[in-house]
Amino acid sequence: MPKQILSKMPPTSFLTFLGKTTEENNGKDTIRALPAQWYTSREFYELERRSIFGRKWQLITHRSRFQVPGDFVRYRLAGYDFVIIMDRERQIGAFHNVCRHRTYTVVEQDAGKKNILACRYHGWSYGLNGKLAKAPDYQKLSGFEKEQNGLFRIHTHIDKLGFVWINLDAATQPEISWEAEFEGVDEQERLEVFNLDDYELNHTWEQKLPANWKILADNFNECYHCKTTHPDIPTFLSIDAHDVELKDGHMQHDHAAPPEFKKDCVNSTYYFPGTSTSISPHFMMIQKFLPEGPVDSTMHYEVYKNKHSSDEDFRFIADMYRKVMGEDKVLCEGQMGNLKTGVFTSGELHPQ
Repeated sequence: MPKQILSKMPPTSFLTFLGKTTEENNGKDTIRALPAQWYTSREFYELERRSIFGRKWQLITHRSRFQVPGDFVRYRLAGYDFVIIMDRERQIGAFHNVCRHRTYTVVEQDAGKKNILACRYHGWSYGLNGKLAKAPDYQKLSGFEKEQNGLFRIHTHIDKLGFVWINLDAATQPEISWEAEFEGVDEQERLEVFNLDDYELNHTWEQKLPANWKILADNFNECYHCKTTHPDIPTFLSIDAHDVELKDGHMQHDHAAPPEFKKDCVNSTYYFPGTSTSISPHFMMIQKFLPEGPVDSTMHYEVYKNKHSSDEDFRFIADMYRKVMGEDKVLCEGQMGNLKTGVFTSGELHPQ
């Protein structure tokens, strides 16, 4: 697949990748879906890995997970392994989880607290700021430059809502600035009523799927299937009022909830390429569509509870979402299985 095709893709949604939006056709014509090979090709996946996941800003977690120096969380994304950690100055930073000596994994736990980042292979250790602290016997070498052998730093950004973003671009400054793609996404009027620092991580969970990551994102961003597949959604959302607004770099899902839904109304946002947030008065979920290859992905969920909410109110929405995610898993696996047969080229999408 030529690189120029991917470079011309707008970052807004998969529906605009082909250059045809609902505004252009006035909602009267169908839209062709992406070609099936874009969901199955190893070559295309490697191009996505370099040009999308290796260069775009990606929402990963929330700052509330980092309360004291040394608090860390490890993530894996499209073959990249990295750690987000609070340093002794209480700054949140991110580093590739790769020792500068022989590339062994430095942090082997998924989350916790560290006083120092130590590689157990040869004993190299790093401070919470990623700087090399110790390299046994290397102090005897006159040509060894300690300051040049810290962990590979990853660009980070914390937005006004407290969400932590990373950019894996290896350049000193990312080619794409956060503001260029996402300016204003943390100032949505509908989210002003929430203080996200009141939300505390309750649990995480994940699902492994034999499906391309774009199938998972496609499924999240349309509710055309909701009436036939998710019978419980009407208990907390109005399907008929559901609407999606395309913005630069993201999509806002608006349910325009009537009064009977206000108590549990969920405000969802999708951030290209692979993250969504769903926020309600009692519950917040960060959902990540994590590619592991052209036909394999992991759905990772961070579930937060508002500390002022009752367990009953939280469990209602958290359990309901888990059920819906399980139903979506069945859909995505079935779709991917048929895409791999080669029978299907592309389907038709409704412009609305």
